[in-house]
Amino acid sequence: MATSNLLEAFRKTYRNLQLQPLITPEELANFRVEYGTRMRAELEQVIEDCSYNNNKVIFGGHRGCGKSTLLADFGRRIRDRYFVVFFSIADMIEMSDINHINILFAIAVQMMDQAEKKNITIKESIRNNFYEWFATKTRTNIEEFKSEGNLGVNLLEWIKLSLKTNSTVRDEIKEEFKQKLSDLIARINEIASVIQDATNQDILVIIDDLDKLDLPIIRAIYYDHVKVLMQPSFRIIYTVPIAAMREISLRRTLETETSNQVKFMHVSKFFKQGENRNPDAVPNEKEVDIFRKLLLKRIASDLIENDILEQIILKSGGVLREAIRIMNQCCTECLLLVRMEPENKDIKINQEVLEQALNNLRNDFADPLSNSHYRILTTIYKTFTPDNKDDEERQKFLDLLHFLYVLEYRNSDSWYDVHPIVIDLLNRKGYLLES
Repeated sequence: MATSNLLEAFRKTYRNLQLQPLITPEELANFRVEYGTRMRAELEQVIEDCSYNNNKVIFGGHRGCGKSTLLADFGRRIRDRYFVVFFSIADMIEMSDINHINILFAIAVQMMDQAEKKNITIKESIRNNFYEWFATKTRTNIEEFKSEGNLGVNLLEWIKLSLKTNSTVRDEIKEEFKQKLSDLIARINEIASVIQDATNQDILVIIDDLDKLDLPIIRAIYYDHVKVLMQPSFRIIYTVPIAAMREISLRRTLETETSNQVKFMHVSKFFKQGENRNPDAVPNEKEVDIFRKLLLKRIASDLIENDILEQIILKSGGVLREAIRIMNQCCTECLLLVRMEPENKDIKINQEVLEQALNNLRNDFADPLSNSHYRILTTIYKTFTPDNKDDEERQKFLDLLHFLYVLEYRNSDSWYDVHPIVIDLLNRKGYLLES
């Protein structure tokens, strides 16, 4: 393959690998593979069968296990029955500044924004009343937007931009509703009621990327203020990280407030517990094939050696995004080689490229770790469970779980293992040597 063609082939692959999660209908059509069928059915069941007083769902799982893509696909499939509002909280609000108040305010903004985009017919006086309310709460001069023509779209786009980039606006909203949360809830429910009457559809709001928040923020939102998040009258799916659901008090709170409507999306299990310690173990072909199809939708087969594809899959530990991350690192290395060796027409992802990619990722994993982290990881590798001697060690375990150093698997019971790349790290540092 000519150098220019080779460069473009890897560039295309690199661009394809950046598309995660898959949100738009085009992305889903081009790159999605069939997985999570049971989980999608479970979500549909709980949404369809919930009651007016019990219509919130907590959806948890590891970062990168495919929750966002599944939720986007789920929302798309049921749009004929519900007025679906799907959005990423990361696209709305600076992640370090997310709280229960601006989550609820974002729901209101997104419902009206979706109504505008779908050209939902709402009585003009009611629409304008909503927009004046938004303007007042964000201290916006609404007359400026009236002069620009499309009041609703222009105002809502400005508010979305301000929520994302302007800490002053976020602070003003927080102060406005700190003591008047009932007013915010009432307005959210009023917007929902008007949309439902206009569309003859119940509302379903799906809030993605809450699971990417740091654990202290998760606790503040879901433990201290969970009752407020349950008060909107319509169906809402909230996402949470797996680590948050391993804190006993937080998990029990969420189970109580949702009447046990807590769903988990688990990572793929290539091996039964302990089997991956055997170099001759045969992985679960059905699970491996899902990853194989996913990766080959993003990279041409002639750009990678077949046995390398299998190695990448197993090094992912069963986390979809980790497989893509490893492949992305390999692709980056190949792009570098094409530029360094323009005369080489046979560059592809081979064993040498994979080793360099894994070395880079292994160093990324290693940088934040302390000796106590290594001890926890070694214990989990040997026993498949953490040995949490105190609250400090328990917190370190949860951090390792949150950032994918540790992965949770399920048979009839839950068990833990160390990320395969981190296992390599433990081996290289001598932690797994027999005493």
